[in-house]
Amino acid sequence: MRVAILGFGLIGGSIARALAEAPDRPAWSVTAWSPTGEGPGRAAADGVIETATESPAGAIDGAQLVVLAAPPTATIELVGRLGAGLRTALSPASVITDVASTKAAVVAAGAEHGLRFVGGHPMAGREKSGYQAASADLFLDRPWVVVPTDPDDVPAVVAVETLAVACRARPIRMDAATHDLAVAAISHLPLVIAASLVEAVAGPDSDGTTPPGWPVARSLAATGWGDMTRLARGDVAVGAGIAATNAPAIATRLREFRDVLDGWLADLERSGGPDEAALARRLTAARERLGEGA
Repeated sequence: MRVAILGFGLIGGSIARALAEAPDRPAWSVTAWSPTGEGPGRAAADGVIETATESPAGAIDGAQLVVLAAPPTATIELVGRLGAGLRTALSPASVITDVASTKAAVVAAGAEHGLRFVGGHPMAGREKSGYQAASADLFLDRPWVVVPTDPDDVPAVVAVETLAVACRARPIRMDAATHDLAVAAISHLPLVIAASLVEAVAGPDSDGTTPPGWPVARSLAATGWGDMTRLARGDVAVGAGIAATNAPAIATRLREFRDVLDGWLADLERSGGPDEAALARRLTAARERLGEGA
């Protein structure tokens, strides 16, 4: 299968590396394009892909599967280009997929432009970005959500699932709404919380100054702070695109989280002081819930 990857950061680069190390590597031919050309150029020099092209049209020419590996809003823009000016370079039989973290808006764009589109989202990542952070093992045994726009187009769905399996992931079919609400809880809400924690503790304050307690707190910060703020160190374009394209679901989860925080405030500001046993019960319940595999 000839695969064209448009966009070549962490996920696109990791797909290319995974296919390059796949047992059936001769079955895959990969071309790639990115706006800067830096990642595809390095990948071609490394022997990870066959060709780095200077334009998206050059990459998709003859491709059976086109993978849009860009932030969510940039992915929607690429869908629009494939449905308009780039359509002449695209084979009518080509399957288009993506790797964006939100699905409803992307899948809707694919349907709007009449593309043979199957949404995708490999549930893997890290705070580092760019081809230099790519890894062939990034998707190992991770879920790869597949969102068909036309469930009757079985060959298109199978093509995307075949890509996921070649990357050693586990394809899971799901509708866009279910996906977006789920990832809003376990991926997008944590991103917003991490950024909010930094804003609350490290500032800057509304007048642009550093909060007075931050220099001392920073000198004491250890793994707890680092673990809680890791997501705030991620790719800004990806994070902003996630928030913009999955805002309703994230807002729903954020309100649920705010209600829980209000409960903690009530416990901590309890008349007569906090009930330590009640706080222990809350912490125990949370730990036990995680023990169930959540």
